[in-house]
Amino acid sequence: MSKGRLIIISAPAGCGKDTIIDRLIEQYPSLFYSVSATTRSIRDGEEEGKHYFFKTREEFKLLIENRELLEYTEYCGNYYGTLLKTVESALDAGKNIVLKIEIEGAARVRKLLPESCLSIFVLPPSIEELRRRLNSRATEDDATIEKRIVKAKEEIAQADDYDYRVINDDLQTAIDEIEEIIKNNGVQRGFLFDEIVNFFRNIENNGNDNDQQHRKKESTQKLSDDVSVENFDLKCI
Repeated sequence: MSKGRLIIISAPAGCGKDTIIDRLIEQYPSLFYSVSATTRSIRDGEEEGKHYFFKTREEFKLLIENRELLEYTEYCGNYYGTLLKTVESALDAGKNIVLKIEIEGAARVRKLLPESCLSIFVLPPSIEELRRRLNSRATEDDATIEKRIVKAKEEIAQADDYDYRVINDDLQTAIDEIEEIIKNNGVQRGFLFDEIVNFFRNIENNGNDNDQQHRKKESTQKLSDDVSVENFDLKCI
């Protein structure tokens, strides 16, 4: 029977998750990237339908009202969400799906489908390096960057909720680690795709809490003392 898996990748802005996902999709044809919808402005080099589906706030609110989103959240003043139709279509095709979603959305998906998700959190080597990367993008003003830093500290404090944590100090090393995680735990050990499809087709009738605990898997890489969640918390004070 065909199998599919929901592979969640989350990270603070500036941690390279877009580049990592692009490389994974290139190297794993069986993976399908679920393009999210957002209300933020399009940036230079981005394409509609490839990087995001760009929506007005009014259009996004209609998606919410019509229950067309698997999950959504508001992040730094903009909405982000996963289109239910996109995910369902990929599952119908037997694809393993990569979801690039924020902390709140990832928590909701893990709660709804605890046995189908493989979750990976990408960390920066330090807050200082994260700030340098955000500044080097030259796409946002200082005030917006500082908001992202504050949000990043909040997100890093929740990184332990994910199955795996990977530090993006060197891009290729981080990609190799995530490839190994997916190969060993994601693509090869999928949730029954028919069961996921049935879930989505009946999503309106499946709003009850799922009390089943999602067992943590041991990370392939222990965080060094300098980048532990505890030390990030200390740096946030």
